[in-house]
Amino acid sequence: MIEREVELPGGRFVVLEHGPPAGPVVLCVHGFPDIPQTWGPLAERLAAGGYRVVAPYLRGYAPSTLAGPFHLRRIAQDLLELADALSPRSPVLLVGHDWGAAAAFVALAIAPSRFARAVTLAVPHPLAFRAGVARHPRQLARSWYMAFFQLPAVPEAALRGHDFALVERLWRAWSPGWRPPVDHLARVKRCLAESLPGPVDYYRALLASARDTALARAAARLEVPVLHVHGRTDGCVGVELAREQARYFGPRFRWVEVDGVGHFLHLEAPDRVGALVEEGLRA
Repeated sequence: MIEREVELPGGRFVVLEHGPPAGPVVLCVHGFPDIPQTWGPLAERLAAGGYRVVAPYLRGYAPSTLAGPFHLRRIAQDLLELADALSPRSPVLLVGHDWGAAAAFVALAIAPSRFARAVTLAVPHPLAFRAGVARHPRQLARSWYMAFFQLPAVPEAALRGHDFALVERLWRAWSPGWRPPVDHLARVKRCLAESLPGPVDYYRALLASARDTALARAAARLEVPVLHVHGRTDGCVGVELAREQARYFGPRFRWVEVDGVGHFLHLEAPDRVGALVEEGLRA
């Protein structure tokens, strides 16, 4: 693995790279509260298969640029700029988890020719999520933190308190019965300590993202081949929301539920989920 800086029109990004430099580019995008090292097991698997895996620190996550804005169109534009920089002549492959999945859907809507295919984990299409919250009241309880993060200053203080105990609480609730590696969680905490308020500002920008009607129209039907993978015990986004998203995709959309795993499924079951991701990137 190597770490390097990439200068983009939207700012400076730090990325982790695995695999042969000439391999097909797989852009792997993390979510909250997480960091690009979350892709370690998957990156090793894909690199062994000849892929060049590139995992950026998202905007707002140190050591990448901490400047906003943080609405979905901006984050998706970052992915497009990374794709242009990493593979200017060929479409790239895209893997996204949580916020990385949400941004992936938007990037696919903005520039479908830039991506050969995509795999999304744990967060369904944004329009499906928005519609699903209204139909499944339990999701409102799961998403309490989204409302909390709208407050000024308080969320940052709550996250920092007691050595980021709230972050540990979220990981436990979202992946019931599973504990993340201690060293990984320590890295997550260090990154958040250096990054706030950026990771929280993603949630504060949700209203701006929801008001982007042009983007919503563009995202209403995605033709890029997409495989969505969702854990059946996900405590962050219920699997029932993922079951209702096919109408936003063309005929090359597939989705898979994975038994016994929650929100951080790529870490909980790296072999099972890794095999599915490989399949999705080849399909």
